[in-house]
Amino acid sequence: MMGQRDQFNGDAKVLHHRAVRTPLPNLEAERVFHENMMTVAAARERKADLLADPDVPLLDAYEAELERVAESFERRLRRIVGDDYREVAMAHHRGERDDRLGELAAYYVEGLWRIQQRTTVTDMLFSPLILRYPDSFTTNIRFAGSYTTPKSIRYESPEHSSEVLTDDHAEIYYSESVYTQQYAAEYLRETAALIREAFPDPDETSVEEREYGGIVSAGGRRGSEFSAMLERVEPDPNRFSEPIDEPTLVEAGPEARRTERALRLKGEIVG
Repeated sequence: MMGQRDQFNGDAKVLHHRAVRTPLPNLEAERVFHENMMTVAAARERKADLLADPDVPLLDAYEAELERVAESFERRLRRIVGDDYREVAMAHHRGERDDRLGELAAYYVEGLWRIQQRTTVTDMLFSPLILRYPDSFTTNIRFAGSYTTPKSIRYESPEHSSEVLTDDHAEIYYSESVYTQQYAAEYLRETAALIREAFPDPDETSVEEREYGGIVSAGGRRGSEFSAMLERVEPDPNRFSEPIDEPTLVEAGPEARRTERALRLKGEIVG
């Protein structure tokens, strides 16, 4: 049995206004980055397929996407920190490590932990920002105390509703919910394509075509209502003046502030 010393209960300050900058020194590194982003796009497409099927519970579709995103984070953790990344993160959490790898492990594990809470916690918006630069990319994991944005589409989940309806009203509500889920499925497919456009295959494009790209997304729920959004973001070409040799934590950057304003992220912004 794990003792209290080994329990992880979250630590928001490791995400606050920070991002991870990862170098892209060669074609192989670009391929790995591209593969991770295609995993994210595929997860969104899989969620769309499940949402479009009225026989599949919405929660299954929701969890399927989260699992694929978590897999992407875990691969990155193993590549940067090693297979013992959880132990490294816990050591940082306990104040026993304050080195670069400890900070990186804590950052990603905190993000993973919060993502896993999303299936049971309402009014928590997950809004990651991923940006590609000529020699690196940044991952900004953010959470806010809201569940939607002005740019989000919304869809309904009858299985999460606590309302008691008559048979007639229940049938209407179910039909309308299925319609919103099918609309959301189409939106997810369209925005998955934006991910593929923002981060093209390095083996099929020139350096100039792929040196800048970015996306911001947001998803959350309140009760039985879910929300989703994703759009392209133009990285600031003047953000970094020096290359890096290894992954490191950096300030969130001007793009983070810009998207926070555009999406009107409310409450405490974590990340």
